[in-house]
Parts: sequence; C-alpha cells; structure tokens
Amino acid sequence: MLNDWIAEAKTALGIDLEVDVPGLLDMTKDVAHGVARPAAPLTAFLVGYAAAQAGGGAGAVAEANSKVVALVGRWVAEQSSAEQSNGGASNGGESG
Repeated sequence: MLNDWIAEAKTALGIDLEVDVPGLLDMTKDVAHGVARPAAPLTAFLVGYAAAQAGGGAGAVAEANSKVVALVGRWVAEQSSAEQSNGGASNGGESG
C-alpha cells in the first residue's frame, strides 16, 4: 500500500524521482522519537525543501536526509546530557 501511495503522490505532484524510502522513514522515526512526533513530517518537508534548493535529485535528498540524521543524533545526546544536568527532568520528548 505504501508503494502505491508514493507512486500516486509522485504522479499527482509531477515528480519523477526514486528516493530511499526506508532511509526517509528511519529519519522520521528518529525525529519523532528523539525530538517530537510533530517534528517528523515537518522535518521531512525541510529535507525535501533543502534538496530542492541544492538542485534536486535523489542525491540531494540523500544528502539532506543524512544531515538531519546526524542532527537528530546530536540533538538527542544534547537533550540527554541536559536532562542529566537538571537532575533527570524530562519533557517526554515533546519539545517545541
């Protein structure tokens, strides 16, 4: 069903591009769990926008996605460190 949806969406948007769907899904999962659920679709949009600004194409999407994966790793580590410094107080991953 996912592949059918992606194909329909690409047709509707006039996009002829193959991208790493599992990689994008992994990134959005990491963002949803490490930052906040609402950040996942917004970050996916930002990845697409950044890729378009970089000239588009699967390579640009992959590069933007890689940058976000690295960022979310740093973000989670920084948030974890900050929570430890604050005595373990947590906001439940729903920062905004």
